[in-house]
Amino acid sequence: MTKIDPSRPQTVLPTPSHTVGPFYGHALPFPGGGDIAPLGHPDAITLHGYVYDGEGSPLPDAFLELWGADPDGELSRVDGSMRRDPASGGFLGRNGVEFTGWGRVQTDADGHWSARTLRPGARGRSAPYVSVCVFARGLLVHLFTRIYLPGDEAALAADPLLRRVDPARRDTLIATRDRSGTYRFDIRLQGEGETVFLEFQ
Repeated sequence: MTKIDPSRPQTVLPTPSHTVGPFYGHALPFPGGGDIAPLGHPDAITLHGYVYDGEGSPLPDAFLELWGADPDGELSRVDGSMRRDPASGGFLGRNGVEFTGWGRVQTDADGHWSARTLRPGARGRSAPYVSVCVFARGLLVHLFTRIYLPGDEAALAADPLLRRVDPARRDTLIATRDRSGTYRFDIRLQGEGETVFLEFQ
């Protein structure tokens, strides 16, 4: 045991700098986090993509929260996204029947994420979209963006937020439809093709 003499000056060495986290593997992910649509729902769609850092490398430990309106454009007021046992605190799973509109997914070892949800309806003058919150290494503050779905060009052209975005960057907010019918949306944290991120005040 080292004793310190308070009468002698001490040299304090600085600790190395470090970004916060990621510590997402404990308690935050939960089984079925990306299963936002009720099981077996005939109108479920799949959203998927990759999260890339500024050098274009996929991030294997990013974390996304998604939420969106139901097909009628209404926000769900239903509980049940992440039910826990009141006695043990263990995860019970979604109720599998109600659409809550909310999900949480983590990227895999290749930086890929995937979620099943219902195609959101338009709200007000906005084109249909899913809100996204991104957590990743090196980010001291999480980032917000939107996933707009293709298919209604008139609604996209009239969307108030998209109209304010530089036309050269607008496509970073619009998913593309794959041949399989799924929607792909890649998130680039910085650099060429950087996703447009939103600031709420």
